[in-house]
Amino acid sequence: MATINWRTINIDLLDPESPANFSIATLSPAAPPVSASEVQSLSSQIKQLLRGGNSEGALRGALENPPYGGDAAAKEVHLATVVEILQSIKQSEMSPMLSRIYDSDGGVEILDVLMKYLYKGMSHSSKPSSASTGGMSPQPTGFSQIHSRGGGEGGGQAMSVLLSWHEKLVEIAGPGSIVRVMSDRRTV
Repeated sequence: MATINWRTINIDLLDPESPANFSIATLSPAAPPVSASEVQSLSSQIKQLLRGGNSEGALRGALENPPYGGDAAAKEVHLATVVEILQSIKQSEMSPMLSRIYDSDGGVEILDVLMKYLYKGMSHSSKPSSASTGGMSPQPTGFSQIHSRGGGEGGGQAMSVLLSWHEKLVEIAGPGSIVRVMSDRRTV
């Protein structure tokens, strides 16, 4: 009689839908590589639209061309451009603009990309930029105050703008946008 320890059998190999039987790379579509210089030139074109007063066109231009295949530097440049656009739009213009985008062709996908940038911006705003002792100043009370160099309250203002956009976006696109963004493997 053969002595097979049934506890060591890898049952995932027997399941046809197991990740062991297919490449996980097929779950995310291939994104064409994007260089930082391409993103920089797109950013300057978008900022030109913004300076011309076409904030909706600038927002659309930024969200229709996310650098999925770009390196970290390219993605950071594009994130900064999107956040700058969002900060320049008045709160009273948010809902009508989002409604127009939502009702247009491909509007759901554009708003999903906006949701990705909102979450990316919130994650960057919450990171302390200096956790070393160089960023701490001793206080007479005995506690240390951690601060970032040149940061001030700017991070809080950016977070407030991103949260306002998030609220308006969920009103227009619904909570399905959050689910689609969380399950999408493409990152901005």
